[in-house]
Formats: sequence, structure tokens, C-alpha cells
Amino acid sequence: MATAAVSPETAAQEITHGVNPWLIAVSVMLATFMEVLDTAIASVALPYIAGSLSASTDEATWVLTSYLVSNAIVLPASNWFSLRFGRKRFLMICVAIFTVASFACGAAPSLAFILIARVVQGAGGGALQPLSQSILLESFPPAKRGAAMAVFAFGVVVAPIIGPTLGGWLTDTYSWRFAFYINIPIGILALYMINRFIHDPSYIKNAKVPAFDNIGFAMLVVWTGLLQVVLDKGQEDDWFGANWICWATLLIVIALVWFIIHSWRCKNALVDLKILKDRNFALGCLLIFLFGVGIYSTITLLPLFYQELLGYTAFTAGLVVAPRGIGAITAMPIIGYLSNRADARWLLTFGFMVFGLTTLYFGNVTLDVSPTTLLVPIIITGFALSFVFVPITTAAYGTLRNSQIGNASGIFNLMRNVGGSIGISVAQTLLTRRTAVHQNEILNSVPVTGFEFRQSLKNTTNSITHYFGQANSAHAGQALLYQQLHAQALNWAFVDCFRWLSLLCFLCAGLVWLNKRVRPGKAPQGAH
Repeated sequence: MATAAVSPETAAQEITHGVNPWLIAVSVMLATFMEVLDTAIASVALPYIAGSLSASTDEATWVLTSYLVSNAIVLPASNWFSLRFGRKRFLMICVAIFTVASFACGAAPSLAFILIARVVQGAGGGALQPLSQSILLESFPPAKRGAAMAVFAFGVVVAPIIGPTLGGWLTDTYSWRFAFYINIPIGILALYMINRFIHDPSYIKNAKVPAFDNIGFAMLVVWTGLLQVVLDKGQEDDWFGANWICWATLLIVIALVWFIIHSWRCKNALVDLKILKDRNFALGCLLIFLFGVGIYSTITLLPLFYQELLGYTAFTAGLVVAPRGIGAITAMPIIGYLSNRADARWLLTFGFMVFGLTTLYFGNVTLDVSPTTLLVPIIITGFALSFVFVPITTAAYGTLRNSQIGNASGIFNLMRNVGGSIGISVAQTLLTRRTAVHQNEILNSVPVTGFEFRQSLKNTTNSITHYFGQANSAHAGQALLYQQLHAQALNWAFVDCFRWLSLLCFLCAGLVWLNKRVRPGKAPQGAH
């Protein structure tokens, strides 16, 4: 093929059509930032949405689940749609759908209306990340891809960090509806810039699009959709203690196996899994999956620690962890510079080790921490995140041709999102289960018939008799002691989760060295 002989630099110039690639980077980063930010903001606004629409908290969680389901379905299929309709046109359609659906979410008069709007919004947002990433990678020559991915990291890494703070401020100051309305000006600006600066490469314009893979898409809908529902609702319904989760898990396994076999054997599959034969890309998918588990678990656990144990509001907890964004932003120009000069494996090792050490430090938290106690480790964590995300991406895509990047980007981003969903679900489950374990261990160490417990109960009862009276102070004293017991058990559960996450990071630091070396700033042999 003629395109196989074209150098990456020439291919990048052809795609940009003389447009400064940094304008392209800003255009697609806006779309990605808007989509990722919306997910983080919506989670904070959930209690307000439930109260405003006369729904229970359990019913309101479908606002998140419905979005994640449609998002996960569209994400890996984005490459076929971009070939069928043209990547620029499909990207603009997705941004337009997302923006209009955001307005519909904000104006929703009922729970049913917002759920439908969220499904549409998720379908529009599902393709934004893989399309943005593939456009960025193709618009920059290999020597500048690290810097391009540093810009992309701003949307993917920083948006979830500032999302809870911004969401808390909007809902407290104005209304939860502004958590969705904020997407409208960003979406309009993104549409203008995409239309003005982005062009389709020749291989997309001249692509012979195969027939739509109905079987592959059906299996994709089943396993991704059910997986998101099970992960979101599993802890609520006691996981495999619920019959519907057992049946859903069986369907997930059947659909996933069928999808893998079909996508591997079918010549014109919706998602071409044969790209996983590339060792760097396959290992990159594994690492980004584990990275998703680690970053989303940490982003979930730390604000939860401040809210559940220290009584912070969602907005205040968001402010305390927001400095992580400062660390990430500070690291971006550094990693953009180093990625063109240093071996990606060393950068990844540094990022995972630092992230692991700071997470291990979080494993020393107590109920006596102040808002500034963890300030420095939080900033360092953000710094390390950029040293993980950017080199993972450059190493994973470093051995692929431009024509393979669109398909690869869908798989890569799906793995990160699935890893994030699993990480959040596992973190919440472990918190509940480990709290019960530690509560039993403390009770075994301090029996209710022991002298220590009786003396503590007596002192507590005496101190509150003035407030509750002699008849009620005994029960109130027992309740206060149980409250302290639960707080200590929950604190130890957080310690367990943080320490296990640090072990996961150290494991990833070792897996990095299974990658083939991609020479910094140059396309590897066979990549073009």
C-alpha cells in the first residue's frame, strides 16, 4: 500500500493541512475535558438531583449508571462510525449530541426524563475520548507525541480531580442544573474549533467501510452494559447474594467470550482485536486498566475519608484533594519534554513508584489529620499521575501505524474506563467488608464484659448525664462508644485499601519492563 511508505512526519503534515497542531490539540482537548468533567461533577450533584426530582438516592444513582452504560457501548465502536461518517463529522455530531443532551439534563422535569437524556448524553460522549486521542496522535510526529499526550492528560487526569470541587461549588452556590449547563459554552466552543481546524486524513476519506458487524455490536452491548450495571449495583444488592447478579454475570461471561472469539476470527469485525498481537499495545492495555483501577480508587477513597470520618462537605473535601491537580499540571511540561528524550519504561517506573509510595503514605491516616496534613502527598500524587499516563500512551501506540490508531484508541480507552469502574466498585466493597472485619477484631480485643469497656462506658455515661438525664444516659453512652468503634474500624478499612493500592502500583512498576523499548522521538521499526 502506498500509505505504508509515508513517513510519520509527512503523514502528520497531511492530516493537519497546514494547521498548527497545537490548535488541533486544544480543539479535541476541550471535548475530552468536557466529557470527563461532566462525569465527576454529576456524581457530586446526585443527592441534589434526588431531592429536586422527588426520587430516592438509590433511584438517582441510575443517573450515573445509565450514562456509563451507553458510554461504554459506544466507546470501542467509535472507529467504525468515524470511518463510516468521516472522523471530523462524527466527532462534531458527538459533541453536538453531548451538548444538547447536557441542556436536556439540566432542564429535566422528572427522573425518567433525565435518565433518557443521560443515555443520549453517554452515547454522544462515548466516542469523544478515543477520537480525540487518535486525532492528537496522528496530528503530531513521533518526536512530539509525548507533548501532545501531556495536553490530552489535562482532560483525562485533571478533570476528575477538579470535578468534585467545581460540582460542589455549582450545586451549593446555584443549582445542580448548572452542573450540566456548564457543558453548553464549552461544547459550542469545541464545535467551532473542530470545524475550523480539524481535517480528515486520506485513509479515512478513501476508506472502504465494511458492513456493520451486528453480532459483534450485540455482544458488545450485552457485556459492557451489564458489566456497568453489575459494578454500580453490586454492593447495594450484596453481589452474588442476589440472583439477578448471578444471572447477569453469566450473561456477561458468555457475551464477552463470544465477542472475543467473533472479533478475533471475523475479517471485518466492529473491533479488531488482532491489534493485541502487538506486545507493547497489549501490555499498554493491561497497564492502563490497572492505572484506571488505581487512580479512580484513590480519587474515590480520599474525599470519602474526609466526608465519612472527618465530617467534611463534598465541596470542602473536594478543596482538600484539589491540589492533586496542581501536581498534575506542574508535571505536564516536564513529562512532555522528557518523553521525547528518555526511555518511556524509566518514566513509567518513576511514576508508578512515586504513586505507590504516596498511596502507601496515605495508609497511615488517622482521625487526627488536619486539612493540610496530606497536602504534600496529594500534590506529589498528581505529579506522579502525569508520569504514568503520558508514557503509557506513547509506549502503547509507539509501535502502531497511523491507520491502526483509531481502532486501538477505542480499545485502550475502554480498558481504562472499565478499570476505573472496577476500581471504584472494589474500593466501595472493600470499605464495607473490611470495616466489618476490623469492627469484629476490635470487639474481640475489647470485650463488653472487660474492665476497659465498662470503665469507658461509665466515664462516657457520667459525662453526658447532664444532657440526657439519668434514665437515658446509659443508652446514649453505648451509642457514642459504638460510634467511636465504627469510626476506628472504618479508618482501618481505609488504611487497608490505600496499602493494597500501593502494592498494585509496585506491581505495575515491574510489569512496565515487559515492554519493548520505543526509541524516544523516533518512530520504531515497522511503525510506518
